[in-house]
Amino acid sequence: MVKNMLTFACKKIRIEDIIRCSFELNKTEYKTLFFLINNSKKYTVSSIANKMGLNRTTVQKTTKKLLEKKLINKIQINLDKGGYEFYYNMKNKEEFKEGIKEILNKWVVVAEKEINKL
Repeated sequence: MVKNMLTFACKKIRIEDIIRCSFELNKTEYKTLFFLINNSKKYTVSSIANKMGLNRTTVQKTTKKLLEKKLINKIQINLDKGGYEFYYNMKNKEEFKEGIKEILNKWVVVAEKEINKL
């Protein structure tokens, strides 16, 4: 059996699909989010790009989207010699999990309504 798969009637659904669908994430946004979920440190765009083997510009666009969806944090660190750097990390994991559960529960309510119409 494939890891992280759920069976719904005749179709297997990966947890990746649930998360991507729940938050309307593309593949790169999901992979970046998953990287931050599994790494508790704060990372710059460059360090995310290096660790994931992605282009820096791609990671900049991706982190912007994840911020807009309120899935990650952006932290400004002021540098001793002036200027600053931005670091990114995952928001509270438990809140993230609860958000997915809320979305799934809403889906169940809609599905039940549709079934009741039969």
